[in-house]
Amino acid sequence: MYKDYKVVVNTAAGRRRYMQYLIPYVVSSEIVDRYDIWINTHNGADIEFFKQVAKKHPVINLVWQPDGVVNGNKSINAFYKSCVEQKTVYFKLDDDIVWMEPELIEKMVKFRIENPQYFLVSPLVINNSLSTYLLQVDGKLKLDKYYEAGCSHPVLWKSGYFAEELHSWFIEKYLKARQWEKLYLGKKEMGMTRFSINSILWFGDEMKIFSGIVPGDDEDFLSCIYPTLRGMSNAWNGDALVAHFAFFTQREQLDKCHILDKYGEVCRQYFTADKKLNEVYDNVQAAMEHVQMHETELLQAKSPYKSVPQKKTLRMKVKECLPKSVQELLLIRYDMKRHGGFIIE
Repeated sequence: MYKDYKVVVNTAAGRRRYMQYLIPYVVSSEIVDRYDIWINTHNGADIEFFKQVAKKHPVINLVWQPDGVVNGNKSINAFYKSCVEQKTVYFKLDDDIVWMEPELIEKMVKFRIENPQYFLVSPLVINNSLSTYLLQVDGKLKLDKYYEAGCSHPVLWKSGYFAEELHSWFIEKYLKARQWEKLYLGKKEMGMTRFSINSILWFGDEMKIFSGIVPGDDEDFLSCIYPTLRGMSNAWNGDALVAHFAFFTQREQLDKCHILDKYGEVCRQYFTADKKLNEVYDNVQAAMEHVQMHETELLQAKSPYKSVPQKKTLRMKVKECLPKSVQELLLIRYDMKRHGGFIIE
């Protein structure tokens, strides 16, 4: 609870390799009344991991896909129907939020309650195209040239090489030195534009107006369509930071460079220095070890959900026909291999 508001965190899950770092932040927060983990996966090993951590921590509530169908991001929208409790602040975190500043949840819930005029509020997100744009125009991040605003920008969103450089810049210059406050920007309003909803908060009362029925793409509807129809804007709390690992376009490159391991080491050092965090982290790691021991059989377990056959688009079919060398050339079209680097300082 926070100032008479119930606090519910939720995550569309998911991938345990990321959530081993996210869960301790959420479970250890004294103001979180419930952590809803939305089980949106067929992966038996990941599902077992969530079951294991839920046994250890009563605040964790496993939520099953209401329609009994899992189809990647396309099946997430059904979960919002339960996010309509009155006098409740909901805080949705992507499963690959791999770092957050201390007491981030408390800071963002406070900001949410003090700014009821916005539909969605978000912290500043490291590796989010529009958050990066804000850092650029505010002079916190100096790039090789000006990159325009856009949630699906070919560099700021798509490029794995840019994401690698951005994460490394943040880790080495600000995270290890514990100087992330130098990136604070203050409150920034936004309206009538789509943004990546890696980390967002809303009021259950507002979601109840449309019964949590989110048609189609949840990101487009929540960040752009609904607030535009309501004449509302959204806002960033630029004085609060989280780190988002990767969009699917970036993941392969970041894995090659072991960026997740670097965040993992930062998180481990932080968790082990605090008794409560360390206890949660130990439980999470025990669940990771349990799943690792039984991974083969867990991956062969029957999914609790129906699956939807994936249709290949013409673009995918054409791409598969191209030689690998040509595919790689297309991937690096906007990347640092072409012009030497993005970040100046």
